[in-house]
Amino acid sequence: MVTTPAVVIAAPSSGSGKTTVATGLVGALRQSGHRVAPFKVGPDFIDPGYHGLAAGRLGRNLDAVLVPEERIAPLYRHGCAGADISVIEGVMGLFDGRIDPHRVAPAPGSTAHVAGLLRAPVLLVIDAGGHSQSIAALLHGFSTFDTNTRIAGVILNRVGSPRHEQVLRQACELVGMPVLGAIPRADALSVPSRHLGLVTAVEHGRQAWEAVEAMTTLVARHVDIAAVAALAAATVPDAPWDPVAAVGGPVDSHPLVAIAAGRAFSFSYAEHNELLRAAGADVVEFDPMSEPLPEGTSALVLPGGFPEQYPGELSANTQVRQQIRELAQYAPIYAECAGLTYLVSDLDGNPMCGVLAGSARFTRRLTLGYRDAVALTDSPLYTAGQRVVGHEFHRTTVDFDTHYPPAWAFDVQGTTVRDGAIQHQVHAAYLHTHPAGQPESVRRFVARAAETTRPSTDFLMGMEI
Repeated sequence: MVTTPAVVIAAPSSGSGKTTVATGLVGALRQSGHRVAPFKVGPDFIDPGYHGLAAGRLGRNLDAVLVPEERIAPLYRHGCAGADISVIEGVMGLFDGRIDPHRVAPAPGSTAHVAGLLRAPVLLVIDAGGHSQSIAALLHGFSTFDTNTRIAGVILNRVGSPRHEQVLRQACELVGMPVLGAIPRADALSVPSRHLGLVTAVEHGRQAWEAVEAMTTLVARHVDIAAVAALAAATVPDAPWDPVAAVGGPVDSHPLVAIAAGRAFSFSYAEHNELLRAAGADVVEFDPMSEPLPEGTSALVLPGGFPEQYPGELSANTQVRQQIRELAQYAPIYAECAGLTYLVSDLDGNPMCGVLAGSARFTRRLTLGYRDAVALTDSPLYTAGQRVVGHEFHRTTVDFDTHYPPAWAFDVQGTTVRDGAIQHQVHAAYLHTHPAGQPESVRRFVARAAETTRPSTDFLMGMEI
């Protein structure tokens, strides 16, 4: 069974330049004739957008916390279909993951954890600014800390001068660490960031393409692309993940499931659409900032994103807000994070859909982390008592005007948090889940969509926003 070879791009810490190197490497490999499958470790929704532009195909995530670790290799095989090499960008530092007092190395969900599951080599990207001969000690420590993690080489980033490069290469040679590239400082190369990380590729438009092209040029010029391709490897005996098998086959009918997309709603996993279609749904994307709800919609998915950046534009589309408010009376709606803030009465004073009575507002506090959650209320996706692992990632908060049954409960540093709301067939909460971790919830959602019956016009009268 042939496995697509991989190279994992990691770093000692965040901010070392992994995204620049990984995106540029994907583009450079593609330019040299490879068909590249790009991946990102962890729950990040932003970096895969840039990877996808560079590869010309969907960027995917490999999260060994949100998805059972035994499913990572099959998901990798599935995501590599048609590719001859893959580039996997890590998360944070190489050994950073979910904090578990019973398991230090590798931490669950860390880059080292995923690299070990795939038996793939790691290239360590080091921000060379401030480093000299002591880089040898850093490399020695990282290469010996966990014997199951194979660091195959280093890429020096933000090198100050030819003399600086020479000193660093000599230090790397002392510990037997191959240097596959030395990238000079490129202060002009930057992608705008905001409170949750980089600005998404779909928002950045033409400038995103220009940024990807600049990363590709930079990496192609200063990294030995042929050497990187030669060391790529992976050992994955598992069969590819099959979305049809995961959901148990399609429902009898073909309900239309509309998914919000565009600049405000871009946080979706590639496997979600695949599972919806495998369960029998016809999937149509639309942009709530400018488009109406697709005709014949039987269910709605509102994924995460950045609605707080576009409250005026979202509010101005009164047609779709009215349509969603009507839909909520008789059809299943699944809203995650940004989707929750869109369903309430207003977002920072701007009228939203009014499906749930309450207000959302932007705050300075970042809520971030994995959560072991239990469903508190039956919904179109979950039954009360069902347990999942999810992830929070937001700087907004919602104050409900009405007491709704909460969607989830989970513990955060000893405090029980009740998240979201269930109303009719609406499931809305901050918690993000990975559909490949709970494929049965997708099947349940599509089955509910198949049962949707649009009520009479008289029923919908008097519901204007």
